[in-house]
Amino acid sequence: MVTPAAVEAAICAALPDAHVAVEDLTGSGDHLQVSVTSAAFAGLPRVRQHQLVYAALRNEFASAAIHALALTTALPA
Repeated sequence: MVTPAAVEAAICAALPDAHVAVEDLTGSGDHLQVSVTSAAFAGLPRVRQHQLVYAALRNEFASAAIHALALTTALPA
């Protein structure tokens, strides 16, 4: 199990300007919905944007702390 704060911290460590919203979908801490807004996504296809976020959370996936992730990414308005 991983806390929403830990997920946010991991993403912000990789993408310092990111605005991150994390929702625990099941209450178990391993099925999450995450929205990330970052200028680092500029010019990148959606797949590459998601790869950046997944890379930031690689330890959480490797340890099975996160089992499922519903992810949305966006550029700042």
